[in-house]
Amino acid sequence: MKGSSFSCVLATSMMLALASAIVCVHAVAESPNARCSNRTLSGDYGFTIEGTVVGPNILIRGLALQHYDGHGNITQVDHVLDDGMPPTQEWAPGSGTYSVNPDCTGSASIISSSNPFPLNVHFVIVNNGNEIRQVVDANAVVAVGIKVNQRD
Repeated sequence: MKGSSFSCVLATSMMLALASAIVCVHAVAESPNARCSNRTLSGDYGFTIEGTVVGPNILIRGLALQHYDGHGNITQVDHVLDDGMPPTQEWAPGSGTYSVNPDCTGSASIISSSNPFPLNVHFVIVNNGNEIRQVVDANAVVAVGIKVNQRD
């Protein structure tokens, strides 16, 4: 019985590895069509932010509205709660720079009045530039941004 359980676990592990390999090959095959640049990010994106600042274990929840100018500059406002405590400023302004790689990955550095240190983030652009998924370096905070559909 032990041998059969081990075989099932091994077979399942091998199937998962094969499925992962197929996804990776598919992603690599698609990457030539997924050309991105700073121009890919242009306009406003609404973000949800959540995670934990590692070390002091501060729970973070918040929102941000970021504007990308298509040339590597970001402006934003954010409303971030630390351990459930509201911020001292309702919408804290911020600004920064970003850089997009041809494979639709990228990085940014943002300075916000809600944070005493610059935030360095890495991101992936998905859904034809309509969504950004990012992680803040040096802690466990992630954010997902969706392009704002503006109507006059």
